[in-house]
Amino acid sequence: MTALNRVPSLMARAGTASALTIAAVGGSLVVPGFASDAAAATPATKALQIAASKKGSPYKYGATGPKRFDCSGLTLYAFKKAGKKLPRTAAQQYNKTRHISVKSRKAGDLVFFHSGSSSSSVYHVGIYAGKGKIWHAPKTGDVVKLQKLWTKSVWYGRVK
Repeated sequence: MTALNRVPSLMARAGTASALTIAAVGGSLVVPGFASDAAAATPATKALQIAASKKGSPYKYGATGPKRFDCSGLTLYAFKKAGKKLPRTAAQQYNKTRHISVKSRKAGDLVFFHSGSSSSSVYHVGIYAGKGKIWHAPKTGDVVKLQKLWTKSVWYGRVK
């Protein structure tokens, strides 16, 4: 009896098999209710990962990547790579998203900084990373980075 033929009887005796064991014999692991990382990743999750991958890229006003970014250029780039289209500026992006409450925010939502009560007062945008932090391209002389939110004067938007 070969090792491959013994696997079913060994698994039956053990009651379970590790993913490593299954992989070693060329099988696949199916877990009900569990999606693979690729299948589970939403465009927002992908955009967040793409933005994070640009950590350290220099800020440049008007830049939309792939090596330099301004704030809305980073969000535009990340969502485009994730399969979603956004307009160019932070204010335009705000107007294109579904507005959500702070309680409803999720990682991958956009965070809009504003100085007034109208959408024309939006001056900066980043991607919410969870735990009160955002990925963004802050300003001239800085780089794309993860940073704690520094103000409560923000609105949240979910890309449709």
